[in-house]
Amino acid sequence: MTETAALPDRCGVVGGGRMGAGIAHALLLAGCGVTLMERDGEAATAARDRVARAVDGSAERGVVDDADAVMSRLTPVTGHAELAGCGLVIEAVPEDLDLKLVTLRAVEDAVDASAVIASNTSSISLDTLAEALARPERFLGLHFFNPVPASRLVEVVIAAATDPALRDRAVRWVEAIGKAAVVVRNAPGFASSRLGVTLGLEAIRMVESGVASAEDIDAAMTLGYGHPTGPLRLTDLVGLDVRLGIARYLERELGPRFAPPELLVHLVEQGHLGRKTGKGFYDWSES
Repeated sequence: MTETAALPDRCGVVGGGRMGAGIAHALLLAGCGVTLMERDGEAATAARDRVARAVDGSAERGVVDDADAVMSRLTPVTGHAELAGCGLVIEAVPEDLDLKLVTLRAVEDAVDASAVIASNTSSISLDTLAEALARPERFLGLHFFNPVPASRLVEVVIAAATDPALRDRAVRWVEAIGKAAVVVRNAPGFASSRLGVTLGLEAIRMVESGVASAEDIDAAMTLGYGHPTGPLRLTDLVGLDVRLGIARYLERELGPRFAPPELLVHLVEQGHLGRKTGKGFYDWSES
């Protein structure tokens, strides 16, 4: 299997939601053929449409000359068997341990023994996920950030069983799609989620106790510290339910300093999950 610009000729992405579609978009722009798998035909069509909108946006910005040519390299599928031939498969299903374990086993059964399997998990232990695999040395984390087209960072997460030679290959792949890699050892929350959740939870506690409004807290971080997005707006973009799940996981693994604020729990129970539901710490109904 040959590789162009350090990337396999064909890569697979399992899960075509916002993150998976963004990863597929990045791989397509780098010149890869991409097999994008979803659970059924309706979901696969929706995933293709998400990628198409992103590619059209890239064409409007002059990043690509021919959106149709880029999209011709995308193959939406609904079965793991159709991932055969992919040199790299990135799992991007929701942050549910059992779902990820089942998905990774099915991917490994479908691909060649030489194929690399990666997880986009933002917090789940790579060592735990590797237990699902017969060849854990071919497994690592490639943690992309939301929104993928705008974010330059990818965490390369090295599990205990990861082949040391895979580290450098993974860094080259990240660079080939125009992003910057940071390499971290497998640990709860890795580097980015652990730090980002810490800031986000404290910002929520400040809203909860009336220290300042969400807008003013975010302005303090964007104007005072140069953050591109404030922690509360970012929580809305990531999803309050996602942040809550990561906080609870980190609380179990690292202790009570990651205990989620009651305000976060209350908003999630009310169904206010951020931009995807139209309301979180901000009103997204018009966006």
